[in-house]
Amino acid sequence: MLTPEQLMAAQKANVETLIGLTHKAFEGVEKLVELNLELARSALSDTADTTKAALSVKDAQELLALQASLLQPAAEKATNYSRSLVEIATATNAEVVKVAEAQMAAAQKSLHAMIDAATQSAPAGTENAVALVKSAVAAANNAFEACTRPPSRPRIWPKPICRR
Repeated sequence: MLTPEQLMAAQKANVETLIGLTHKAFEGVEKLVELNLELARSALSDTADTTKAALSVKDAQELLALQASLLQPAAEKATNYSRSLVEIATATNAEVVKVAEAQMAAAQKSLHAMIDAATQSAPAGTENAVALVKSAVAAANNAFEACTRPPSRPRIWPKPICRR
C-alpha cells in the first residue's frame, strides 16, 4: 500500500505536470494570437493599399488588372497562414504528447514497483494470482502501446455487410 507521504508526493507531481501542461497550452495560444495579430495588421495594410489603388483606377481594364494582381498574393498569404497554424498546432501537440508519454512511463514504473512490493509480501500459495495480475498489466500496457503507436501502413477495413 502507498503511504500518505507517497500519495502526497504523487499528487504534487501530478499538479506540477498539470501546471506544466497549462503553460505549454498557453504558449500555443500566445503563438496563435501573435499569428492572428500579424494577419490582422497585414490585412489592414493590404486593405488600405488596395483601396488607394482602386480609387486611382481610371477604367474597367485597369480595375480588372488590379483584381488579377491581388489574387496571387492573397492565395499565398492564405497558404502561409494555414502552414503557420499547422506548425503551431503540431508543436503544441508534440509538447503535450511528450509530457503525457513521460507521465505514462512514470505511472507504469510506479505500478510495476507496487506490484513487485505486493508480490514480496504476498502469502505463500498466491503465485498464480500474482502471475495473473502481472499478465493483466502487461496486456494492458501492450494494448495501450498498440493504440498510441502510429500504424505502419494504412488499415483497410472490410466493407460492412448490410442485410435487408
